[in-house]
Amino acid sequence: MATVTIDSLTFTYPKRTHPVLDDLAVTFPAGKFSLLTGVSGGGKSTLLNLIAGLTPLPAPGAIRFDGHPLAEIPATKRANTVAMMFQEPSTQFTMDTVENELRFALENQRVAATDIPAAIDEALNFVGIAQLKHRILMQLSGGEQQKVALAIIVAMNSDVILLDEPFASIDPPTRLTLLQKLMTLCTQQHKTVILADHDLSGYAHWVDHLAVLDAGHLTLLSTEETQERFAAFTPDRLQLTRVTPPQDTETVCLQGTQLGLFSGERELIHPQDLAFFAGQATLITGPNGSGKSTLFRALVRLSHYQGTLTYQGQDIQKISRKSYARQVGLMFQSAMAQFLNVTLDEELTLSQKNGNRAYFTPERVTQLLDQLGLTQHRNQVIYSLSSGQQKKAQLLCMLIMAPQVLLLDEPLKGLDLASIQTTMHILTSVQRDLGLTLILISHQLSGLDGLVTHHLRLMDHRLLYEGVTE
Repeated sequence: MATVTIDSLTFTYPKRTHPVLDDLAVTFPAGKFSLLTGVSGGGKSTLLNLIAGLTPLPAPGAIRFDGHPLAEIPATKRANTVAMMFQEPSTQFTMDTVENELRFALENQRVAATDIPAAIDEALNFVGIAQLKHRILMQLSGGEQQKVALAIIVAMNSDVILLDEPFASIDPPTRLTLLQKLMTLCTQQHKTVILADHDLSGYAHWVDHLAVLDAGHLTLLSTEETQERFAAFTPDRLQLTRVTPPQDTETVCLQGTQLGLFSGERELIHPQDLAFFAGQATLITGPNGSGKSTLFRALVRLSHYQGTLTYQGQDIQKISRKSYARQVGLMFQSAMAQFLNVTLDEELTLSQKNGNRAYFTPERVTQLLDQLGLTQHRNQVIYSLSSGQQKKAQLLCMLIMAPQVLLLDEPLKGLDLASIQTTMHILTSVQRDLGLTLILISHQLSGLDGLVTHHLRLMDHRLLYEGVTE
């Protein structure tokens, strides 16, 4: 158990004129659950990295644990004091399998070899992922990787637990379960939890403190102000009111005939006939690891599948890869996996060179950059942007390419509510103007109601449209 005290913390990135954190002063109480929110790129990840000791402090005494300066805690003992889960869990994995990754973390803490197997099993059981123990990390879904990262944090048994967007790829039922487990760590093991998130759904009954980071300043909200924030994420605000079952008059653009998907020996989707309809915005939901992203990879010929897939009536295996890629595009779940250049401007130039230049004129691109809050970042190294800024840049680049069918894997990941609303407005406008077909995977439903027209649920290895009975 440890109290985290921050006093007179100012932090400015090299070559930046304005500090991302400006004279911060806040206390995160021991054994409490503190939630940190704010705009995309507002400094939340920076603050967590500083608390974790992953970024050098400008003033050695600015962050203290139970009164002891972070800078004075030996590196060999720091992991016992504080541990952090990154926004992209895959970037912190070192080993090949889940079991080996947990073992590696515990060995670095000098846990006795005889105690490690039991500690691994206890952490996996606590998070509810014992079945993933022997799985290869890079073959897990994004949500499964986030669960593994949380299990590692649990196994490390640090006094302070920092989590950066830990539920961005987690399905809603699992999100609730993991929130309850985090509360158990607070109430029963007296851990201090500091969690950064944009999606505030599900937190109302669990959080002790809500802090907002805005323009470099952090404010702890009152109980009344906290409830007002949470009210925007209540279940009634997340309803999809425009969803209808497909009609006989709709045109099929992608068709799967006895389409089946496997991961090794595991069946993901039982062979079935499946159609996607032109000009619609179709949402796909389902549990983590059920095969949604694998389906997307199959649709763009990046993954094996059983059966036949056709695009506009033609077998996709008989269409040249270059021609098909211009017609059906995939926005990856991880934005960094999509970028090919160094700066945002270079990425935009590449997309404009190969995209729909008649619609996405330089003037329109400039306007969209301004709407997304990216104008001042055009010459910035794209990998130095925040996760939310990268996601907005990734979406813009894919829209500029303007494939007739655009697959969007977790397009809202890392976005604050205002950014979601702007993104949805842009998506809706571009789809209308260009007649695009959009297919989305998203566990976050806030902001989607004005866009989504069809809803596919993946359950028990079957995909079924909402409103359709077998």
